[in-house]
Amino acid sequence: MRRRKVLEKRNSKVDYKKPPIPRGFEHICGKWNNGFVIECKFNRCQFVWVPVGALKANGTLDGRSFSEKFGRRPFKDEDEFSADKFHEQVTAELSMQVESVRKYGGFYISRYCISKYAPSKKPMSVKGMFPWTGMDFSHARMFAEWFESSSEVSSHLMYGAEYDTVMEWIIESGAKTWKEVVKYSSNWGNYWNSPEAARCIATLGSRKEWCVNNIFDLAGNVKEWTQERFDDCYHVLRGGSHYDDGVSHPVVKRTPIRNDYVYYGAGLRVTLCLK
Repeated sequence: MRRRKVLEKRNSKVDYKKPPIPRGFEHICGKWNNGFVIECKFNRCQFVWVPVGALKANGTLDGRSFSEKFGRRPFKDEDEFSADKFHEQVTAELSMQVESVRKYGGFYISRYCISKYAPSKKPMSVKGMFPWTGMDFSHARMFAEWFESSSEVSSHLMYGAEYDTVMEWIIESGAKTWKEVVKYSSNWGNYWNSPEAARCIATLGSRKEWCVNNIFDLAGNVKEWTQERFDDCYHVLRGGSHYDDGVSHPVVKRTPIRNDYVYYGAGLRVTLCLK
């Protein structure tokens, strides 16, 4: 397969079917429409391409216009975007990601929840480790930013717009039904009522049943911090954990939590911004 360097052909037509591969990474498996996986040659961390260009224009960044392929989706009635409830603050970082998605047609999400390499405390996206939990919002955001920083790519804690775009891709690709994503996720996540329940936090990538479009452990296991806001003092956790059930906490679930609360049932996932 011909590789596209991130810095090449900036003015060419966007082709989300040919994911760009940043310098220092290599493609290891999957196709653009079912989980195109790249791996860092240095630390073996893995990321999955989300082909935003293939999606319907039904998302929003401002809560008013729902004509974006990349953006928030109110999957449940209580998710409605508003200034005093669930909303996305369009920061300089998010604006850069919006431009990156328009330029390249998609973005990369960590294949696994972030774990911690013990000797250096370096964040990792690898199989077989336990999720990194026990942090408040500011630390989750800081650890995500540590992940990757170069002239070609940077990393950040997931935004609600990114999380919802991944959910929309899972539905539109046919990997899971709308009901499995929005109403009942027990059949593809580590919940207490899952058919494959681990009854505790499981190691990352431990079961193929918990993988969708080559992304592992989105549903269940641990909730995930995002940069979506509830108000000035609260940010939003997504999904459920091993002690939740897949009906009350399906993968799209939004849970407000105080920014300064150290939560041991939540981890984080990062996304890459291609420059």
